[in-house]
Amino acid sequence: MYKRQGLVLSTILALLASLLAFSAKWMFKTWTNLTMDELVYHLTAPLEGTNTDMIKDYCNECAVPAILILGCILFVIAANRKHVGILKKIAIVCFAGAVAVTGITVGVTWNGLDVSNYMKGQSTYSTFIDDNYIDPSSVNITFPEQKRNLIYIFLESMEMTYADKENGGAFKQNVIPELTQLAQENEDFSGKSNKLNGGYSMPGTTWTMGAMFGQTSGLPLNTSIDGNGMDTQDSFFPGITTLGDILQNEGYSQTLLIGSEATFGGRKLYFTDHGQYDIMDYDYAHDNGLIPEDYKVWWGYEDEKLFGFAKEKLLELAQQDNPFNLTMLTVDTHFEDGYVCDICPDTFGDNQYANVMACSSRQVKEFVDWVQQQDFAADTTIVISGDHPTMDSDFCEDVDKDYERRVYTTYINAGAEKQTNKKRNYTTFDNFPTTLAAMGVEIEGDRLGLGTNLYSTQQTLTERFGIEKEEKELKRKSKLLNQMAQIDKKKYEEEIAAQTDPIAKAKAGKYNAETEEIPITVKKVKYADKGIQSIMAAVWKYDDQSDLQWVPLAMYDGNKWKGNINIGGYDSSEGVYNIHIYLVDGNGDLYNIAQTTKNISNTARSATRLLQVSISLAPAHT
Repeated sequence: MYKRQGLVLSTILALLASLLAFSAKWMFKTWTNLTMDELVYHLTAPLEGTNTDMIKDYCNECAVPAILILGCILFVIAANRKHVGILKKIAIVCFAGAVAVTGITVGVTWNGLDVSNYMKGQSTYSTFIDDNYIDPSSVNITFPEQKRNLIYIFLESMEMTYADKENGGAFKQNVIPELTQLAQENEDFSGKSNKLNGGYSMPGTTWTMGAMFGQTSGLPLNTSIDGNGMDTQDSFFPGITTLGDILQNEGYSQTLLIGSEATFGGRKLYFTDHGQYDIMDYDYAHDNGLIPEDYKVWWGYEDEKLFGFAKEKLLELAQQDNPFNLTMLTVDTHFEDGYVCDICPDTFGDNQYANVMACSSRQVKEFVDWVQQQDFAADTTIVISGDHPTMDSDFCEDVDKDYERRVYTTYINAGAEKQTNKKRNYTTFDNFPTTLAAMGVEIEGDRLGLGTNLYSTQQTLTERFGIEKEEKELKRKSKLLNQMAQIDKKKYEEEIAAQTDPIAKAKAGKYNAETEEIPITVKKVKYADKGIQSIMAAVWKYDDQSDLQWVPLAMYDGNKWKGNINIGGYDSSEGVYNIHIYLVDGNGDLYNIAQTTKNISNTARSATRLLQVSISLAPAHT
């Protein structure tokens, strides 16, 4: 028995070691510039909105090979099941191999992620932020009498690196010629030089949410819980004043337009908490009929649609009396290799990522050209900025190690004049006050957050301290930053613990008056790690549930369940129907995983509005 247990344990260790090794290899292949800050953030960020292709890629490159290795071990064991001596040797080899592979993997990962310095930074405090942060609420910010509109475009993974060397990039052939032209004809603070200039992406800003936060607040997304659990909080850094807050106070209409799900990474919470942005994301497009019901490519919908929706929204916003801020985020250029849409030409042959980048460059230029032809163009400032350097595994592998990779940046139709022609050395934190300055806003002292107004002569923190010192200090904790974050650690821990219960999303479709049926769809079932026996819908109108009916749902297309609720037996089809979704797991435990309502009225039969809520409750045993 003892020997058998040893063999089983060794086999399990071999499986785990191989899975760990393949996972580390996949991780560094997928994210070439991965930092511990980013890794920790995404490990605890919600999976809602994640590109499912990435999950499939992980399974194919990590789980499958590990299972194959396990299969080989089991085959060898089965072939020698009667030879005790050989089985003992197999156990020893598996154990020794597992220890060796684990040791090597941990060592490579430790060095690759610079874990020592990360832990050192997390265990020590720096006063850099405390000493240099300028609270926007403490300075005078004066808007012009005629307020300018703002269009802020975050370009996924867009670097100045992709331009050719002649124009300040690092490539032999310019992959982004249109964006290069836009920067050269407008303002990127390159001084008298014609070569592109961009902002450094600092610690706490090297992934999309961190980048959007940094450029609109002038702060890194580093907290006492490493910024990872912001989705568990009731508010997102309630102690700070951001670009959205400032514009909201000035009467701006604000919209966040993205082709993925806004919940991913905490974006929805941040932009609603700071500026009350109207959120137009993938879910909005789906629920409002902008895209077909089952339409989803890449992370949601492609940039071609994004720019089309942006044009429609801008024409709508331009009719309002108050100024507007339309903030956009592209997604086609996300690693790995990007998404090839229908309008992407084959300019760079089999280099897919280059084709996608070139396509993005053309689409942005076409969009800017369109904006400049509109009646509102004269009073509208456009800011275009990459969110962070790309994490594609091989696109920049030939770039000289001494080349300083910075995100693409340009300011178009600014209401400000530069006070110096010197090339500026800056980070994406400087986008915060510079954006306001480009809108004709006067800023007392020309600094906000950790940023500096680049139109002024005021030194940036990078120019003052140097990029190496700034990076080093920002990797450490800040008592002021923790104070402004106002993290509820207890709530964070409770929310994380609660995530072990299954949850899902539910949607009630359009009522069919002929069949007297309401279609119901349940998708994105999570945390059902004990398996799923069945999923059903409980439906009722009356408060006493005397009219309760149960509707079984059938699995459809993987992690999706569908069914039809027949309301023909009710005294009247009109009314509000309560729909609760229940899951029975492999242990027979019952969970309420989601709920929604459906209001059917004389007018709602042709057009109904869905209230969609996802909740998680404790097991309800019956």
